[in-house]
Amino acid sequence: MNVNRAGSAGIRVKTARDIESTGDASALDRYLIDSADSGGAIAVVEHLLAPRTLAAPIHRHSREDEYSLVLAGRLGVFEDGDEVVASPGDLVFKPRGRWHTFWNAGEEPLRVLELIVPGGIEQLFRQLAEPGGEYDPVTLPPLAAEYGCEVDFEATMPLMQRHGLVF
Repeated sequence: MNVNRAGSAGIRVKTARDIESTGDASALDRYLIDSADSGGAIAVVEHLLAPRTLAAPIHRHSREDEYSLVLAGRLGVFEDGDEVVASPGDLVFKPRGRWHTFWNAGEEPLRVLELIVPGGIEQLFRQLAEPGGEYDPVTLPPLAAEYGCEVDFEATMPLMQRHGLVF
């Protein structure tokens, strides 16, 4: 039998205490796989959102596709004028170049596993969690542009009102 011992580039286990997270009880991001861990190929972030919480203003990115696997709760998704609600086990594909956002569409906590291909935009999530990195209509657009993203606060407000959402 051939036994392969895992080296620094081999199999690894990240324990719960090793996983970096940002945010608070209403919106928490857990960085399971950073793009640096995959040579930029992918990032995996777990989003935890309180009921009726919007993850981000309506935005689009030019570099990444996102795949959202619902682990628990109900995921509301807006994309280019269409809206869907996904349940546990559902996978939602959000291709690059399309206006989108998502939110907790239920009354229970939402857990979503976000696969970002290629990785990199998770660095923007981290910056938004730092002091001064809030979702501000003045400061967010230039910061998002550094990551190939655009945001549309004007289109976000009707969506928030329609679904009773908060940031």
